[in-house]
Amino acid sequence: MQGTLVNAAAIIAGALLGTLFGVYLPEKIRVTVMQGIGLGTLLIGFQMALGVENILLLLLSLVAGAITGEICSIQERLNSWGKALEKRFSSPGNDLFTKGFVTTTLLFCVGAMAIVGPLESGLTGEHSILYAKSLIDGVASIILSASFGVGVAFSALSVFLYQGSITLLAGWLNTYLTETVIAEVTATGGLLIVGIGLNILEIKEIKVGNLLPALLYAFLLALLWG
Repeated sequence: MQGTLVNAAAIIAGALLGTLFGVYLPEKIRVTVMQGIGLGTLLIGFQMALGVENILLLLLSLVAGAITGEICSIQERLNSWGKALEKRFSSPGNDLFTKGFVTTTLLFCVGAMAIVGPLESGLTGEHSILYAKSLIDGVASIILSASFGVGVAFSALSVFLYQGSITLLAGWLNTYLTETVIAEVTATGGLLIVGIGLNILEIKEIKVGNLLPALLYAFLLALLWG
């Protein structure tokens, strides 16, 4: 769990730095920085998605994931969790708190490093991937919290629970995570990251949270297909 703890700590530290010093940035600079982050997020997502090996499998995963996510109201639950944290730790009506929490929770938990890193930790005791992810997430937290505020810091809890669970289940998961499975899950996660980028740029509001089950379906369908 050491790697995941470092990752969570890096997010908190970055978010606190961004919250403390972000107020000194003029609004126009913060807006432009967020646009840059949005564009960078799109690029990362497209790079991941282009690694897809079976486009039909990816589309089936997205459709099944969307149906499951809407039935389970995952996005609404994430928003409710964010609102509860906001009510306890921030001023009521601070929409940026919840938006920051939900956006960064999705961003930091969706991606190959968030899967492969905890697996490496659980199976070998090495944490190099998660240390690299910690650096990336920490820097991103500084920039994102300058616009979204302290809500970004609470995404560390989501990261800890998500990656910690994978670390604990690493022995079981490793049996099934072939190169093909990882490729399909990564490509599906890449498209979800594209959705996050579109949300950051405010081009189109996409319920990325309700698409999260697509990652599970990509895993299962890749196993069956293989």
